Amino acid sequence: MGNYYGKGTINFDNAPSVHSYASAVGPKEGQGPLADYFDYIGEEAALGEKSWEMAEVILQKSAFRSALEKGQLAETDISFIFAGDLLNQCTCSSYGIRDFDIPFIGLFGACSTMAESLALASVFVESGLAQNAAAMTSSHFCSAERQFRMPVNYGGQRTPASQWTATAAGCVVVAPRKAPPYVRAATFGKVTDMGVKDVNNMGGAMAGAAYETISTHLANTQQSINDFDMILTGDLGKVGSGLLIDLFKRDSVDIARVHADCGLMLYKISEQDVHAGASGCGCSASVLCGYILKRISEGKLKNVLFTATGALMSPTMSQQGESIPAVAHAVHISAE
Repeated sequence: MGNYYGKGTINFDNAPSVHSYASAVGPKEGQGPLADYFDYIGEEAALGEKSWEMAEVILQKSAFRSALEKGQLAETDISFIFAGDLLNQCTCSSYGIRDFDIPFIGLFGACSTMAESLALASVFVESGLAQNAAAMTSSHFCSAERQFRMPVNYGGQRTPASQWTATAAGCVVVAPRKAPPYVRAATFGKVTDMGVKDVNNMGGAMAGAAYETISTHLANTQQSINDFDMILTGDLGKVGSGLLIDLFKRDSVDIARVHADCGLMLYKISEQDVHAGASGCGCSASVLCGYILKRISEGKLKNVLFTATGALMSPTMSQQGESIPAVAHAVHISAE
């Protein structure tokens, strides 16, 4: 059983394994620098569906089925699915999972959902409540823009601080300890608020949450940034990554030495016109389930603190003048 350190941190004594993982992305993501690591790349954004939402459903199904196939698992081997997405009532997760006869635990952590689902799946497996548990999330540029800002065909201008919501999904199957990668610990973050009201500046809204969760995890586990090959944030992009580095500088910590951000890794920033980088649940999910876990499996990365960040934005509350709260959850994934 794991040890609870307090302030949200759980140490897994019998560190569960990442048994298998898979990613699915759209065509824009398939043109980025990580294209060779994805299991499925769609030929066009609609993926042959009549709506953006159903296209996102296809991404989740593809990631889940690929993870099962790669892990040589059947649907009946999965005890629980932990999944969520950006849309109201976790629409794409619910509609995607309705075809599977597996207990579903729906989650909403905005873009932090990949870390949230992975941490909870690990809790269930490590405690013996589940034999195998799947953690999954997704996003789609067009479905997210329609819900949170304005439909793409409106032609609204995007600001320099705006980020491109990834059309992508990722799935991890967690199992009892067998082989690396191992899930060693997790910290569930608190809701923080940087006072940002600009719905186009997600990085600025989330930077404080990333700082709080990473700082809490390091303090609770008595670790430093030197214990990690990489401290990977979810999708802070250019703006949020710069703010995170500045926040740690106040503590005389140079996190830039080990920091990487999924929002800056998914696209060729200078070529693909994504402004400040990538965002969306599928951003960190696809980078983790495509690139990072493979690097850990190969031993090229030993210890990664995966900290997915989420802006808990409500269009209604934003229209009422409220600022945007955020949350970040951290998971220590290790080859050791």
